[in-house]
Amino acid sequence: MEIIKEDKVLIIGAGGQIGVELLEELNKLYGSSNVVAADIKQSNAFSNNAFEVLDVLNKDQLLDVVKKNSIKQIYLLAALLSATAEKNPLYGWQLNMQGLFNVLDLAKEKQIEKVYWPSSIAAFGTTTPKQNTPQYTVMEPTTVYGISKQAGERWCEYYFLKYGVDVRSLRYPGLISYKSAPGGGTTDYAVHIFHEALKTKTYECFLSEETTLPMMYMPDAIQATIQIMHAPANDIKIRGAYNIAGISFNPKQIAQEIKKHIPDFTITYKPDFRQEIADTWPQSINDIEARQHWKWNNKYDLPTMVNSMLSNLK
Repeated sequence: MEIIKEDKVLIIGAGGQIGVELLEELNKLYGSSNVVAADIKQSNAFSNNAFEVLDVLNKDQLLDVVKKNSIKQIYLLAALLSATAEKNPLYGWQLNMQGLFNVLDLAKEKQIEKVYWPSSIAAFGTTTPKQNTPQYTVMEPTTVYGISKQAGERWCEYYFLKYGVDVRSLRYPGLISYKSAPGGGTTDYAVHIFHEALKTKTYECFLSEETTLPMMYMPDAIQATIQIMHAPANDIKIRGAYNIAGISFNPKQIAQEIKKHIPDFTITYKPDFRQEIADTWPQSINDIEARQHWKWNNKYDLPTMVNSMLSNLK
């Protein structure tokens, strides 16, 4: 993996679940003086990095930040996630789509050289095959978040084909992390459950016990993100978004794994509106293209992830 130390990188949405950990890893690769953090609110959490208050919907402000900091690459992480966007559909669509257009246009105008934008398994839908969901399949999402991700994939590919924009993307499964709070997604139970297991030894889950979903431990997700961004352009054969897979499990299975560490932990189930969202998503993902094209490989399974989460949260 060839790292260009001189490249200056901007992370938009640096205060989010992915942004916090991606920033740490990019600091190691580029040096903190070459990584700029941006978010919509002022924050003191980024003491090692230059920080910009930035609304990604403000194109002029975005261009100012890029020019001021001589930015070459943008990681666009600002988004309204699945459960949150369902409560505010029009704003969810506006933020997720117009933010992407604003960044893609900068690359089209040669203001920046490379773009990372995450897609999601939410881009699939009820008609998608649930098991071993392939890269190319039926995609009929029924949530605002999923619709915006599916549309975003097509626009990324369009900007690559039409304007030569070097844009790269992954369809993230549910992400599990101990370093930052979840951001309003349907898979957030798999983070909350650890906090409650350690604090109260009991957890009320908002999904049913058999709801199997594709998940990934955050270190794997960060590694995949950095890996796809640093792969040679010729290795990136898909410019919409790549499937990537980690671990598939349901609430019952993760609870059983936690009980191996905390024997008196108990779980109850009270499905809410997020159950309907989860029921539209795949249960396992086939990511053979990512593994073949740019040698993606996950490191964590369910036992190693649970052990790491509990050890670090303690």
